[in-house]
Order: sequence, then C-alpha cells, then structure tokens
Amino acid sequence: MSQFDTIVIGAGVNGLVAGAVLARRGKSVCILEQGDTVGGMAGLTSSDGPALAHLIYNLNSRVRRDIGLGGKDWPFKSKALPTVSLSEDGKHVVVDGAAVRFADGSDHPQATACSDLIRRLTRYGDLLRQLAEAPPPGGDSPVSRAGLKQLWWLGRFGLGVKRLGKSEMRAFLQVLLSNAYDFILDELPDGRLSGILAADAVRGAATGPRSPGTVFSLIYRMGHGGDVTLPQGGTAAVMETLSNAAKQAGCTLKTGAPVVRILTDNDHVTGIETASGDRVYAKQVLSSVAPLPTARLAGLHHFDIEATRRIRNIRARGTTAKVNLRLSRAPVIPGLPGNLLGARLLFAPSADYVEQAFNPAKYGDMSSAPVIEAVLPAPQMDRPWLSTIVQYAPSDLSGGWTDAAREELLQTTLATLARISPTLPELVEEAQVITPDLIEQATGAPGGHWHHAEMSLDQLLTIRPANLLGRYAIGPKGLFLCGAATHPGGDIMGLSGRNAALMALEKTG
Repeated sequence: MSQFDTIVIGAGVNGLVAGAVLARRGKSVCILEQGDTVGGMAGLTSSDGPALAHLIYNLNSRVRRDIGLGGKDWPFKSKALPTVSLSEDGKHVVVDGAAVRFADGSDHPQATACSDLIRRLTRYGDLLRQLAEAPPPGGDSPVSRAGLKQLWWLGRFGLGVKRLGKSEMRAFLQVLLSNAYDFILDELPDGRLSGILAADAVRGAATGPRSPGTVFSLIYRMGHGGDVTLPQGGTAAVMETLSNAAKQAGCTLKTGAPVVRILTDNDHVTGIETASGDRVYAKQVLSSVAPLPTARLAGLHHFDIEATRRIRNIRARGTTAKVNLRLSRAPVIPGLPGNLLGARLLFAPSADYVEQAFNPAKYGDMSSAPVIEAVLPAPQMDRPWLSTIVQYAPSDLSGGWTDAAREELLQTTLATLARISPTLPELVEEAQVITPDLIEQATGAPGGHWHHAEMSLDQLLTIRPANLLGRYAIGPKGLFLCGAATHPGGDIMGLSGRNAALMALEKTG
C-alpha cells in the first residue's frame, strides 16, 4: 500500500503539469499512466518520427514557470516555423509571423491586409489568454480569497478590452462569436491566405469555417499558438522534459499502471485501484482522462441524474486522422525552395475549400479532398519521415473504420499531396494510417478527439466541458478533472492541468 496527498491519473501534458505544480507546492504526488510512455498523444512516436502530434503551439509560459522550466531552464530554443500555403500552380505563399510573401521572395498583393489581420487577431488572442490562465470564475464568495482573485482576473480582462479603444472594442465583441468564413473574407479575398486562417480556425474540430463561433477558435489559437515550433527531438522530447520536471519536483511516476477504479468512502475519494489489483491511497485524485471515463471510474452513483446527462452529452466527435509516410528521399514540390521544406506545409487552397472538405463529414463520410497539414522534421535525412494531419476523417465513419476504409484514406491523402508534388506517391516506402478509432484505443480520448471535447461555444470557458461542470471539481469530494476536456482545453498548453492543480490547492490549502 502507498499513501500520497494526491494521485494524478494520466501522464499526458496536463497530468504531468498538474503533478509538478502540486509537488512544487509541497504535496506528495503519484502520477499513474496506463501506457508505457508519457505525454499522451504528444508523446507517442512511430519509427523515428512523431506518431500523432508533431508541432508545439506555444506551451504556456506560466505553465513552464510553475513547473520549474521558465526562462533559461527551458531547453527548447527552436525558432518559430513559417507556414507555407501550398498551391497547385507553384505560387506558394509563406506566412512567417505576421510577414507575408510568395515563396519565391516576391511581394504578395494582400500582404499588408493579411499582416494587419494577423496582428489584430493576435492582440485579441492575448486578451483571451488572460481568461485561459486562470480557473473560470464562479462558485466562490466575492469576499473570499478565491473570489477576490477571480474579480482581479476579470477586471484585468475588462481593462484589456477597454484599452482596445471604443471602435476596436466594438469590433472585437462583434466578431467574437461569428463564423470564420465571413470574417476572413470580409478582410481578404478567398485564396491561399484565407485558406490558412480558415484551416486554423477549425483545426481538430467537427466543424467548418462557416460554423458560428469559429472566429473565437481562431483567436484562441492566436493567443496560444501564434508561434508554431518544431522542437529538437520532436514533441516526445518536450514530453520527456515535462516528465523529468515532475520527477524533479518530487512526483512518483509509474507507467504501465492503468487505473480501473477510483476508491471512495462516504462520498469522498480515498485513492485508486490499478488493473493489477494494487491500491494507492490519497485524499485527492486529479484525472486527465475525459469526463465520462472518469465518472465511470468513480461510479455513476456519485452523480445526480442531470450531471450524468450532461456528462454523457459532451460532444467529442473526432474528425482528424494521422497519415505518416516513410519516403525514399525528400519530395520535390515545384515552386518551393528547398529551405522551406522544413516549414509547416498546409494544403488548404481557400476558405471555401476548407468548408467543402468538411461537408462530407457532416454525414459520416471522409473528405475526398481533405485539408492537410504536413511536417518534414528532417528533410535532409535519408529516407525522411513525412508527418501529415488529415482533416476530415470522422470517428463515426459510415461503415466503420475497416482496413479498406483506411486504405481509401491513405490513397486520398496521397492523391491530394500529388496535386502539389506529383512524384511524392512514388517515394512512399512505408505508410501508417492512424484513424480516430485507433487514436481512441491508444489514448482513451473519446472519439479520438484531440481535445477530448469539442471546442464549441457551448463547451468553452465556464461551461467546459458542460454547464455547472466547469470548475474542475466533479462527483465525490476530492475528485477533479485536469485534462484537455476542461477549461481552457486545446493544443499543448498545459493550462488545464495547471488550473486544475491550483483549484485543488484552493480546496485543500
């Protein structure tokens, strides 16, 4: 038998962060991971390339500081990657920060308009980031320490909005809940630049750019992912660094230890039981797995009927697949200089293309002309690894994800890539197709959803993952959610884990 102050279920990015934050505040912490590796989706590798996640979208600086990896202690100094919007006519467009140009170095006619829009979205994103860096408000007396802290955060956000100026503040509030398609095309003509922004607005979501609220998602990404980096050693190396930080903080970390039950006594958690029958005891349990699996581990009898209904109705419909390709040599993309092969490569020729790619997924079909994000981590290597994220490939595919369906997805991906690199399919030596059902099997993420729950307007901020379940505590006393399904969710930020840990500390001191 083992006794700790806190048990964390799952050693993904949020589980590792939550454990490290608590340990650095003097708590004894045990982190249990069912798999053999840490990092969740970001930590999975295949051959010598990433299996799932392949880029880092601004791991939050507050998170790094709180786990002891701020400033000079952060070992990854990778420069932000430019994004190349690929075009069949060879006139590829490069977006590097807010700078826009053609890949051949010539000026783009919409460069100024696009740069202004990116800066504007980034400014909006900085405002939303302030909300993300704290637990959502509510539930505490305004005269309590926790309540005063919430008022301070809200006041800071309100002051930031006011500093935009009257006209810009009005514009911010007008566009916040609108659809990305109309918003983008109001500023830019449809084309490759619009395609980049439209694709980023719906990355990993079961939605298209015409859907309400996708501007919010785009702004959120600009606040947490304005800079895209490919860290040396890949995302798995980042997860290993987070794991080491948790251990150095004093966490006990055990892999290959699936949790099958959360133990309770008199409606209060007392620990967990693993598949091997071992029991570990603690007065607090933080779970980085999704809400419904967590509720089942604790026992649904701890939840009233309405809470159970809300948990069951959390939408988590994955639409993103991963296709990894071993190539005999680096591909040739006509019109793209060799020094840009290592950039973030995006095939989303227009906002309309992104919307059309989504349409089949509404009815349970995979797109025949998908949006693809590709990364060639080491193009100079012999037999390089091409990592591609393919959208849309719905988890509830009509007929299911059979071997034939996966082969169809592979051939669709190759045919799409051949539109910008005609000889690429001939270079493929090995292919790995990871569909949403396989993602769910490997990671436990419901529906294979990369964020464990849809980032939609009714599942954000104080109502993420569901109404009245937005402040991490759930079910029996001492049980908290800390995974991507909670506020603020999304990407490899670590803020869900950090915020949940801070909330758990507030509850226990």
